[in-house]
Amino acid sequence: MPESEIPLSRPDITDLEETMVLAALRSGRLSIGPMVEQFETLVATRAGCRYGVAVNSGTSGLYLALRALNIGPGDEVITTPFSFVASANCILMAGAKPVFVDIDPVTLNMDPSQVEEAITPRTKGIVAVETFGNPAHMDTYAQIAARYEIPVIEDCCEALGTVYKGRPAGHFGRVGVFGFYPNKQITTGEGGLIVTDDQRLAELCRSMRNQGRPIPSSSATLSALEPPGSAPSTGSWLRHERLGYNFRLAEINAALGVAQMKRLDDILERRQSVAHAYLDRLGGNPHLVMPTILDGTSMSWFVFVVRLAPSYTGEERDRIVRGLRRQDIGSVDYFPCIHLLPFYQEQFGYRPGMYPIAESVSQRTLALPFFNTISTREIDLVCQALEMLIGQENLTRA
Repeated sequence: MPESEIPLSRPDITDLEETMVLAALRSGRLSIGPMVEQFETLVATRAGCRYGVAVNSGTSGLYLALRALNIGPGDEVITTPFSFVASANCILMAGAKPVFVDIDPVTLNMDPSQVEEAITPRTKGIVAVETFGNPAHMDTYAQIAARYEIPVIEDCCEALGTVYKGRPAGHFGRVGVFGFYPNKQITTGEGGLIVTDDQRLAELCRSMRNQGRPIPSSSATLSALEPPGSAPSTGSWLRHERLGYNFRLAEINAALGVAQMKRLDDILERRQSVAHAYLDRLGGNPHLVMPTILDGTSMSWFVFVVRLAPSYTGEERDRIVRGLRRQDIGSVDYFPCIHLLPFYQEQFGYRPGMYPIAESVSQRTLALPFFNTISTREIDLVCQALEMLIGQENLTRA
């Protein structure tokens, strides 16, 4: 990495994380241990939920949630075309069909009126994504789902720590799923976590993440599922009651997550400070659309994504992104529309123009460097470079 590079993201790792990971390594317990239990409790508590189930990725968590809700072949699940691809892929993985609806141009989440219009007798769930961590309309999706007696699977992978109308992200659906990739608010390296108030759903996910091993009847949920030699054997390690997977989160990853959760409030404060610095610096630029946060929202800020004004094209946005990268400033288009990815077009016949708002937004978005330790000087350099590149595009139009 060049010394002058400003990366798109950078995890915030301190001595506490190193100490806790080292403690996990020295414990001799590298899987299905106390760090996982502690991490599950910390995240579930933050989401206001009774149960947490740690898994190896947010994608795995979404898939297990669908499986636990008995969603599969022949079923339809409503979701957004403007998201990271995993929010739709998990539906395909379960054998169901993703049904896209267009987005609200202000919040970039699904248009609630179109969600209700898309419900059919085959609809068995709504995967509601908090795009860029924005929880707008989550309460409305829940109300719609309740009327039709279908579950909301809350894809809150980008929203840990966000609060909307007094309710924390992860607490709007029948089940919520967080992700902890290194660019998230907190990281476990790789990992995810399912949260819910539904004990049976949590138990099913806990069993399926662990090769379908039996659900313990006692409160000692982990010790009953350990391999021989790690604890008094119950004989359950080689019993498999249902189709399962190795979606477990390792103790080392969980230790990293525990340390990060202990620092979460400080991390969120830092991210809010960075976001506000960008808003103050770029908010008056007539060529840019800033993130729109509804009243009643306390954002935890996953990324900082701006949009070029509607008059700009995708080609102009791409030139600006390339220009930033040439100056060693991390930037990327966030997100390409899922329905226009090649295998979605091939399998379902999606074509440009089917979800015009999502497509228009997708052609004009770009993510700017966003991480806890970015300096005021670096933010100013990013903004100067962005404004210069926009100015160059405007000159070619003259």
